[in-house]
Amino acid sequence: MRIKITWPSGEVTAELRDTPSSRAVWDALPVESDAQTWGDEVYFDIGIDLELEPDAADVVEAGAVCYWPPGSASAIPYGPTPVSRGGECRLASPATVLGQLTGDARALDTVDSGATIRVARADSVG
Repeated sequence: MRIKITWPSGEVTAELRDTPSSRAVWDALPVESDAQTWGDEVYFDIGIDLELEPDAADVVEAGAVCYWPPGSASAIPYGPTPVSRGGECRLASPATVLGQLTGDARALDTVDSGATIRVARADSVG
């Protein structure tokens, strides 16, 4: 399940894992929301409520596409956040990892807080 995440100044693609939460997000697409930033993390409401999966974590890889229950949001860290220790990507609290960006996660550095962000199913070609 490939998705495309776009905002006024850029775009990235990601590959979702085959999990119940990832399938629920896939089924809800497309989603459009206002982006928020927190350190080197972009997060935005995706309009669905899900429970944490058993392998939820608060420290993830850069570019991990996560579902963060407190905000009914997708959270995608691409570097340290205000609660990180060193260079790690630490979320505010545990989140379910839905997938991983396929390109350079630092592209998210061009997302401005308040910008419209859109998540859609990527074309099956390529």
